Amino acid sequence: MRSSVFANLDAGQLPGNFATQNSKMLRVDLRGEVLARQGSMVAFQGQMNFDYEGSGGVGRFLKKMVTGEGAPLMRVQGQGLLYLAHEADDVHLFYLENEALTVNGSNLLAFDPQLTWDIQRVQGAGMATGGLFNTTIRGTGWVAVTAHGTPVVLDTSRMPTFADAQAAVCWSANLQVGVNRTVKLGALIGRGSGEAMQLAFRGSGFVLVQASEGATVPAHSHGN
Repeated sequence: MRSSVFANLDAGQLPGNFATQNSKMLRVDLRGEVLARQGSMVAFQGQMNFDYEGSGGVGRFLKKMVTGEGAPLMRVQGQGLLYLAHEADDVHLFYLENEALTVNGSNLLAFDPQLTWDIQRVQGAGMATGGLFNTTIRGTGWVAVTAHGTPVVLDTSRMPTFADAQAAVCWSANLQVGVNRTVKLGALIGRGSGEAMQLAFRGSGFVLVQASEGATVPAHSHGN
């Protein structure tokens, strides 16, 4: 697997249709089609059509309905230069070579249409637990993800690795992923740390963790 976060992307050795225009924006040299997060187009040059992309099957449709996982997708078709971004988050590229990558749906920006994808549940997480369903993408081609702030790459083969479910951007699909609960009595009486549960990763691979646990709602007050 090649990625900007691993510093092993060589533009001369890979198809050049995905590139970062800058740290916040993806540029796609579109010569056919691409799947992207709905609403992520900020500009384009050329001739393009934008269509809603369904779940691609009854199984994935039901998973999306039950879990709420996965950013709504659009299929972009045409020729020209397409520019994608999401809330000015940093953009990071991965090139899969007959490999698989698991991505938090809220961090998925775009991927090549020949790649296959499915929604998977983290083992040990109940259906009522939010944020523990993620999208696994397989095949050969480009995947672009976003991260809020400068992320860190954690080597899961070195020691036990844990991450907040909203802070984990993506990880090696071969990892065993479970739930680590750290609830103590104080949490039950209003004195918890606010970090009662994390994703637990085991195996040889990596986890990309962003410097945020997701969007926050600004403080506000209601008038009389």
